[in-house]
Amino acid sequence: METVQSIIDQIPIRHNAVSYFIFMGIFVGFLLSSVILFRTSKKGTAFKIFGWSLLIQTLIATDVFLCYTGLIKYAPHLNDSTEPLVLLLAPSIYLFVYTLLERKSISFNKLYIHLLPAILYFISQIQYYLQPISIKINAYLGAYFPNIKRISVPDNIDYTYLIVKDELRWFILFSFVIYILLSLRIIWRHASTRNISNAENLRLNKYNFSRNTLLLLLGAFVLIFVVFLNFEDDAGDHYIFIFHTLIVTITSFVLLSESRFFEHSWLADKYETTRFKPDSISMQQIKDFVEHEQFYLSESASLKNLATSLGSTSNYISQIINTSMGLNFNDFINSYRIDLSKKRLMDPNYQQLTIEGIGNSVGFKSRSSFYNAFKKHVKMSPKAFLALQDRIVSE
Repeated sequence: METVQSIIDQIPIRHNAVSYFIFMGIFVGFLLSSVILFRTSKKGTAFKIFGWSLLIQTLIATDVFLCYTGLIKYAPHLNDSTEPLVLLLAPSIYLFVYTLLERKSISFNKLYIHLLPAILYFISQIQYYLQPISIKINAYLGAYFPNIKRISVPDNIDYTYLIVKDELRWFILFSFVIYILLSLRIIWRHASTRNISNAENLRLNKYNFSRNTLLLLLGAFVLIFVVFLNFEDDAGDHYIFIFHTLIVTITSFVLLSESRFFEHSWLADKYETTRFKPDSISMQQIKDFVEHEQFYLSESASLKNLATSLGSTSNYISQIINTSMGLNFNDFINSYRIDLSKKRLMDPNYQQLTIEGIGNSVGFKSRSSFYNAFKKHVKMSPKAFLALQDRIVSE
């Protein structure tokens, strides 16, 4: 009679391109979620939720990786241990979209409703979690290696937990449908007032990021549905987590594209040779000069001209503006111009000017430079801004 260990030893270890690809997604997923969770401020509720969502996905991917490769035989008690977390995937994406676009925090009274299905499923499976290793190995073999002989189990095993467990895939699909619709409703409501990004800029606004996240969730739903239709048990889960690797890779690229690391103004070496002491010119002195002299209204306003007027160097002035304001020179000057243009767009005394004319009046040389700067600072075009103000006044 074969022992439990002898049957476990028959489980082969599988390493191939798929397992390596999923492992890469797990590594990047843990790294990315850790960075988001540790680096996001306390006020960044939306991205805290996004970090937790990535962590949950990665934990589930780890379970699938162990099962796909056969390494689960070294930790059989972990088999199906992450099933309750699957019911948190769609809710976590919805909560991310909700907090990002609605700018509202999530109270416990609202949060527990979304956690409840996963908690209830976990409670229903406690009986399975307490089962002997033989039950868990047999469950694994049935899904991945049906030709390997099963382990003998006692006759008095209670399998009532299967009533709920066997329906998990339909619970998952139902959860995805509900939360996709809820997320779509929020995104649709914000579509008319969405932030408009500069086509020449890689930076994404929160509307586009939310929309793209929802598209990925929709893609995951379609893939999960196809896998569930074609595989009786868990044997097709690796296809889903190949998609997970693609998601974390794309997300990493987007977040790296947003990083200050790639901004020239962030690099310290351009300031290392400055001849000025840190306290020789302050940010307040720079602002006082720009405001009192209305330096920003001149079309010829430049970093070199500002430095010359202040008796400093371009590198030093750029350093002070960047470290104090987190802006480069152009964005710093344009912030003044855009603030003034918003006032003039609403000022009856400037109604005789076109939008382009107002842009010229605050120092912009061309229509395109005005529109691009306005979109960057206000997150909408001048026309959209005027339309929004008209709606506010009419209401």
